[in-house]
Amino acid sequence: MKLKPCILLLLLGILHGANAQSRAELESIRKKNLEEIEYVDRLLKNTASERKENLNELRVIGKKLSLREKIINEYGEEISLLEYRISLNRQAGEMLEEDLAKMKAEYGKSVVNAYKARKGNPAVAFILSSADFNQGYKRLKYIQQVTKFRRNEAELISQIFYELQTTRDKLETDVKSINDLKKREERQKQILREDQVKKEKMVTTLSRKERQLKQELDEKKRVAKQIESEIARLIEDERKKSATTPMSSEMKLVGDSFGENRGRLPWPVDRGIITSHFGLQPHPVLKKVTEDNIGIEITTTGNIKAKSVFKGQVVRIFAISGANMAVIVRHGKYLTVYQNLVNVRVKAGEIINTGQELGQVFSDSGEGDKAVLKFMVYEEKTKLNPEVWLVKK
Repeated sequence: MKLKPCILLLLLGILHGANAQSRAELESIRKKNLEEIEYVDRLLKNTASERKENLNELRVIGKKLSLREKIINEYGEEISLLEYRISLNRQAGEMLEEDLAKMKAEYGKSVVNAYKARKGNPAVAFILSSADFNQGYKRLKYIQQVTKFRRNEAELISQIFYELQTTRDKLETDVKSINDLKKREERQKQILREDQVKKEKMVTTLSRKERQLKQELDEKKRVAKQIESEIARLIEDERKKSATTPMSSEMKLVGDSFGENRGRLPWPVDRGIITSHFGLQPHPVLKKVTEDNIGIEITTTGNIKAKSVFKGQVVRIFAISGANMAVIVRHGKYLTVYQNLVNVRVKAGEIINTGQELGQVFSDSGEGDKAVLKFMVYEEKTKLNPEVWLVKK
């Protein structure tokens, strides 16, 4: 009976079923998302007493909704994984029950036959009645093999019974887990609906401030234009310098190293959430209006330090009217820009290391000390998406 290969295949199906992620991985991801939601809640609570509804607040709530939807999806994936495992365990249980019944029947027959054989022709008489020594030896080995076979059959029956009981226990545990997960999933859906209502109310309130929102959008464009103008001026200045003094081999190596660390760069702040994404994005309130972002916005709160994401050279520090200070750091052919800083701690021309403090992110006391860092990445004049360069949190 080829039982073990069948069980192994079923176990492989359970472990590597429809979803490649194990329950442990799903639980780990869900834990991180729940921690992120707790952080977002703290951001919202810190500004609750002073808050005037604004786009950043709306984006923070939007981030919270996105995280909540991910958690609900993860619950759904885990439930599907357990349901698939239950299905496999039921199939395994049925096969084990069938194998157990067959083996018990066969073992019973062999025991009866052995009893009859011993009654009519005891084993000792069977050996002693041999014609010669060789035949007697063969008969002895045969009796030993039959005895060993029956012992193995008895052990296998015991093993199958144990496997069957274990499978039944797994089924019971998985059914309880699914019921628990469905309750948690429903709770998350309820919270999501409540948050969606809050977001819709805020959108309605903000939509009445169309003139103010358009002014804010124009201001954002003005700041972006000034940064791009500074980048263009910097590139042109360095192009002229390179005619007489080309980029050092050391700085070229820094650029190569920066490029190799795509997706692995540390965040420019210790903690925060991305509330504005790179590139062309629909306006969260104004209909048929888009924003073309040259970088990302990372929202946090309190006394937050902006840090360099890679070693390089500070090449420009400049003020932006109404938007505080900006620092540009060169990493070979790449540039990183950190904007909305105060108390800048570095100087133009200074060589800095990864993680070195550049300055403090401006925190708005009227908004519960909320701090928003504008972060950009360039390859010379070409704008790049900073999110794909930073390590995933």
